[in-house]
Amino acid sequence: MSYKIVFFDMDGTITNHADGTISKQTKHAIKELKNKGYKLVVATGRPLSMCEEMRELGIDTFITANGGYVKHHNEVIHKIPMAKRVLEEVSMFAQNENHALSFYSEEFCMNGVTNPEILKALKETLSLNDYPPINEMIHQQEVFLLCLFADDEIAEMYINRFPHLSFRRWHPYVLNVLQEDVSKSLAIKKVLEYFSIKSSEAIAFGDGENDIDMLESVGLGIAMGNGSEKLKKAADFVTKKSSEDGIAFALKQFKLI
Repeated sequence: MSYKIVFFDMDGTITNHADGTISKQTKHAIKELKNKGYKLVVATGRPLSMCEEMRELGIDTFITANGGYVKHHNEVIHKIPMAKRVLEEVSMFAQNENHALSFYSEEFCMNGVTNPEILKALKETLSLNDYPPINEMIHQQEVFLLCLFADDEIAEMYINRFPHLSFRRWHPYVLNVLQEDVSKSLAIKKVLEYFSIKSSEAIAFGDGENDIDMLESVGLGIAMGNGSEKLKKAADFVTKKSSEDGIAFALKQFKLI
């Protein structure tokens, strides 16, 4: 099969799942792919402002906010902003209950609620060592993803209070709050249409269960060795861990570099 485009999850895939760094071997592999003419796309849960390290590797197409916002250079390919009314209702309820929310526009901010579990989750999911800023004007901006930091008991409160929204857990302490279907697979479809590339000509790398639909929507789905067992079962190939240069290993196995 002749492949033309490669989609990469970021945290735990491009970055080392243990310490959040990017190895020289991984950087070299990505640059070599680019030099060979493959289109490269980051498909991440991160907001765009937290993808600068990927730009330095020569990547210029980004699926961010778990598929809610897609940009190629300065052109927006796809976006699904939340309704401002919904944003305000959930934010007000969280503020009254003293629960933490994070907001994904092109930037990343939170509502100011803090506790050790939140900080631990920020470290594990976004490699952050501190809380992001509070943006008092966030309700006037387009927000593409809202995340609730909560255990199952708190999550149940929101599910009952907002039955018209869906709450998808992707971390033991974090849930996506969705008004419409937002997914990496839908965003990938939009990117493939934009570049006139078939899904069979695409490769995707991922490590989390939120990457399952991404791996299933391309010609070759590759799970990292540190990935979830569900993801590995859905993948066409399981490579080494991100801490063992799994991206470079897989690309060499398939003779892409």
